[in-house]
Amino acid sequence: MTSPALDARLRVDRDAFRLDLALTAAPGEVIALLGPNGAGKSTALRALAGLLPLTGGHLRLDGRTLEDPARRLHTPAENRPVGVVFQDYLLFPHLSALDNVAFGPRCQGRPRKEARAEAADWLERMGLAEHAATRPGSLSGGQAQRVALARALAVRPSLLLLDEPLAALDARTRLDVRSQLRRHLAAFEAVAVLVTHDPLDAMVLADRLVVIEDGRQVQAGTPAEIARHPRTDYIARLVGLNLYQGAADGHRVTLDCGPVVVTSDEVSGPAFVSFPPAAVTLHRTAPDSSARNVWELKVMGLDLHGDLVRVDLTGELAMAADLTPAAAAELDLAPGAGVWASVKAAQTHAYPV
Repeated sequence: MTSPALDARLRVDRDAFRLDLALTAAPGEVIALLGPNGAGKSTALRALAGLLPLTGGHLRLDGRTLEDPARRLHTPAENRPVGVVFQDYLLFPHLSALDNVAFGPRCQGRPRKEARAEAADWLERMGLAEHAATRPGSLSGGQAQRVALARALAVRPSLLLLDEPLAALDARTRLDVRSQLRRHLAAFEAVAVLVTHDPLDAMVLADRLVVIEDGRQVQAGTPAEIARHPRTDYIARLVGLNLYQGAADGHRVTLDCGPVVVTSDEVSGPAFVSFPPAAVTLHRTAPDSSARNVWELKVMGLDLHGDLVRVDLTGELAMAADLTPAAAAELDLAPGAGVWASVKAAQTHAYPV
C-alpha cells in the first residue's frame, strides 16, 4: 500500500481547548475540514502551516517529518513546503500582482528574473496575464483570490492550505471563482486541505470531508457518504436533513425522544433515521393520507430558504419543513399555529449508528 503524502496527528492544547485530530491524504487529494465555529478547523490549519506548534502527535509530509514534539522537532513555517491562501488573501498592497506571486520563489533563493518569469506563467494560468502590473487595491475580489492562489502555488508546495478561500466574495463572484478553483485543485498533484463553513464549497471542491466538533473528528467520508449518512445534528443541518437517533426493529425506529418513525429501510439495533425538510407535508387538520408517519406539531418560526419557506416545528418531534410560498400562504402559517406533519416511509432513510 502506498504511503500517504500527508500523515499527521495534530494535538494542540490551548487553555481549556484541545485539538486531537488525525489526518492522512494521498497525493492529489483535496480534504475539506468542516465544523461549527470554535470546532478547531483554523487551529488545525495553523498547526499544519507551522504557525502553531504541536503539543503532541506528529506531522509528516512526503515521508519527511516536519514536526514531532516528543523529539523536540519543529520545522518553522518558512521552511515548510507549504503554500497558504488566507481568508483575506494578505497580498502585499505595495507590490504588483506579478511581484506578489514572485515573492515566494524569491524567498526560496531563486534569481529575480527566474522568479518573475515563473510568476508570469502562473498569472497566465490563472487568466490574469493582463493584470500583472496591477496592485491588489485595483483588483476585484475574484482576481485577488486567484493572485493569492498563484502565490501559494508558485512555491511548488507539497501541501496547499486554503482558509475560507471564497468567504470574501459576493455570491455571483463566488460561483465563478468556485468553478475556477475546482479546476485548479483538480490539476494540483500534491495534497490540499481546505477549511470552510460552507457545505457547498466543501461538496464541490473536496474529494473527502472531515467534520470536526469540539476539537475531534466526528465523521469523515466522501461528500456523498456524508450527505447520505450524517451522524450529528450539525452535519444534518449542514446537508439539510432532519436527523434523529433511536432503536430500530425492522422498519420501525423508536426514537430516543419517544416517537416512532416508520421507514422503508430495514435495520436492527441502534440507528439513525433522517428525511429532508422537503419530504414533510403540513396540514391544518389531521390528514387522511397514506403517510405512515404523522405528528401533531406547532409552528415555531418561518424563514425564507432560497425559493422556499423553511418552517421550524416543535412538539413531540422537532423538525424543519420546506414549503413553497404559495403553500405556506394557503395554510395561513404563523408562529404558534398548530399543524399536522406527515412524512411517507419511502422518504425516510434509516442506517446503523
